[in-house]
Amino acid sequence: MKIYRFRYRKRILLGVLKEEFLFPLKGSIFGDFTIEDSPVPIGDAKILPPVIPTKIIGIGANYRGHAREMGRPLPEEPLIFMKPSTAVVGHLEAIVPPDMAGRVDYEGELAVVIKKRTRSLRDEDPVADRILGCTCFNDVTARDLQKKDVQFTRAKSFDTFAAVGPCVATDVDPGGLRLKTFLNGKLVQSGHTADLIFPVPFLVRFLSRIMTLNPGDIITTGTPEGVGPMVPGDRVDVQIDGIGTLSNTLVRSRS
Repeated sequence: MKIYRFRYRKRILLGVLKEEFLFPLKGSIFGDFTIEDSPVPIGDAKILPPVIPTKIIGIGANYRGHAREMGRPLPEEPLIFMKPSTAVVGHLEAIVPPDMAGRVDYEGELAVVIKKRTRSLRDEDPVADRILGCTCFNDVTARDLQKKDVQFTRAKSFDTFAAVGPCVATDVDPGGLRLKTFLNGKLVQSGHTADLIFPVPFLVRFLSRIMTLNPGDIITTGTPEGVGPMVPGDRVDVQIDGIGTLSNTLVRSRS
């Protein structure tokens, strides 16, 4: 099932995609809901970020190839950073870098969305019931500021630097997905989540021992090798099997 959040006739709705129609939901996607019989053509809807998280938790250097290209040793534990919810934009929305950012990079990633409040999981605890589903993510990064600051907060926290969508797919295996990133139609990243150093179940358990995970929170699982810069006018498409394609264009800075 693919769950979309969208605007239609001044209303913000959640719906399930069936062929070319969105069927609105009644209830909570984090609990019980029913599917209404009042379809909306997807072409008439504005697609919004599929969830509004309380926080976005990023995992750095979680593919061996990306760790190598960044000159980092393979991590012994997940390398964690945070992105604020104010950075979120959805499918087809613009990425708008600030003047202080020089080089701005794309980073195509698989992200998982938490379904229910989760904390202090043990190694043997199941995690499937803690995950609503998976989505595409572009972890936009001001690379020059990341190198200057050493830590990641400023480089990854600007408004529009967390592109997510277009939907949450609830019936995909996060450990068996092919991810591709295209820059202006050219393939620049290709990876598979089977190659994650720390797979999704491990990450959920590990993070739950550090912080409470709330419904709608997003965990981004890391990017494969091939990250690179964007310039104004560039379009980035993050494509993941079974989920879809997240597309965003970089525009000139706000000033």
